[in-house]
Amino acid sequence: MAIVLDRDQGLLSEADERIGLECPYCGVYAHMSRQSLPDVDKIIADKPKHVGLVYQCDSCHAPVFLRFATRGFANGQVELYRNFVELERPKERFAFSYLPKDTEVLFREALTCYSSNSFNAFASMCRRSAASAFDALGEGGKLQGFEEVMTAQEIAGIDDASFAPIKSVLFGSGEEEDLPLLDRVQAGILLEVLKDMFYQCFVRRGKLTRALKVRRFFVQDGGGNLQSTA
Repeated sequence: MAIVLDRDQGLLSEADERIGLECPYCGVYAHMSRQSLPDVDKIIADKPKHVGLVYQCDSCHAPVFLRFATRGFANGQVELYRNFVELERPKERFAFSYLPKDTEVLFREALTCYSSNSFNAFASMCRRSAASAFDALGEGGKLQGFEEVMTAQEIAGIDDASFAPIKSVLFGSGEEEDLPLLDRVQAGILLEVLKDMFYQCFVRRGKLTRALKVRRFFVQDGGGNLQSTA
């Protein structure tokens, strides 16, 4: 059963299905309750290609806006496709402090593009972020990044055809115009692969180095003597 906006009964869906999302405000994955519905008669008269609905996050009670494509208009009802677009996406989190400064700036802008659903601008910024990271890693940096990305592909079980655009974005050497056009799914894969590459190349090393420094500090502060915990 499709989602239906009815003049008299409001929003109808199969088994009163509820929507669950990660809230763009509080960051909690929560159910979304219907808050505000558009005027059905006006929609039928205007016949727009898309309709916006307002939901409320059950966790923080903030309004969340979703856009649905219209499927048909008849008998005081508007039929909507089940898929929707989140007009406000949660901000992606990352341990930015471990990245080289230039890479951090570029990757923050890449994530802003992703959160705005500008997936091809996101791809361009991912290439610049990756190139900056390879430079920071020094000689062999690009090869190191490539090995991490290929490991991620193997772990995630992504087939070569689906993964080809990801490799092209991160390791291609052509002009910006040669970048493949990405859809939402491909952009999501690119995001997770690049985050994993940055984690393996910078964050993991940074955290381990910091942890070892702390350990050495306490050992030196204690005179280098091992204390029994028994």
